Amino acid sequence: MPPRQVKIGDAAAFAGCTPRAIRHYHEIGLLPEPARGGDGRRRYGYEDMIHLLWIRKMADAGIALDDIRKAFTTGTASAGAAGDADGVADGGEGIAGILDRLEETLAEQEAELRRQRTAVQRMRAEGSRMGLLSHFVTERLKNLPEGSLRQADLDVLLVTERIFSPLGAAVQAGRFVALAMHPRLREESDRVDAAEEALDDSVAVDDPRVAQVAAERHAFENALLAFIEESGMDKDDEALFDAWDASHPPAADDPEVCAVKRPPGSMGLFETIAKMPYDFSPARLRCMELAVELSAQEAAAT
Repeated sequence: MPPRQVKIGDAAAFAGCTPRAIRHYHEIGLLPEPARGGDGRRRYGYEDMIHLLWIRKMADAGIALDDIRKAFTTGTASAGAAGDADGVADGGEGIAGILDRLEETLAEQEAELRRQRTAVQRMRAEGSRMGLLSHFVTERLKNLPEGSLRQADLDVLLVTERIFSPLGAAVQAGRFVALAMHPRLREESDRVDAAEEALDDSVAVDDPRVAQVAAERHAFENALLAFIEESGMDKDDEALFDAWDASHPPAADDPEVCAVKRPPGSMGLFETIAKMPYDFSPARLRCMELAVELSAQEAAAT
């Protein structure tokens, strides 16, 4: 003969959970406290087990414990017929509303899983780090010779994508494409980068080397731009903007039709820049300012 009542361990084993979980159900008011035996321990009868099994079924379906408690206490159950007052609620904000919200949550989780699976597949196909960049960016880099793209290049693209969107990173990727196609430009880029890094905190802002490195940066950028134009790569940038506009059409009532759309919850341009630390010395910052001034003066003269 089966027992008329069982202890918490046997109840947990039958329901497929743990005694700790059952105690938690009692603490939050989800499962009523059962009668206790002469030894002071809980004893669970048939109705207690039925209640516990329904809790487990609903929890396994992904329904939150708070929602399960509401479902048990705000109405009556129905499985094609009138239910027990202790059953699962169907009325008001009962099980129907709970299931609607659960379905929305599951749909969001499925979309997130698809996004994660796609990211993993791209990491396998394109390399672990490059695969984490936007497809809009990596598409422009896919034909580069092996080894021509450096880790520092990927770091720059990662930051650029965060600040200026995948479109900005894809445009900047053209810079690395040009350097990969022109080894001498890559060598000159490395030399100027090293000269800028040498402008550390030991160098005064008015040191003649600051203006000299700024002039070298300006000359290099002009040489790089000339190569990009001569090779026709600037037309690739135009195609990028067209492709971006086609995949990100502005809303009909959006006055900022030229603005790059940001995902919900993302930071604005200036907010993002302000939160990204750059360990630049005052001399190096001044060098950057002078290089920009040289470009502005040249543009005004032409």
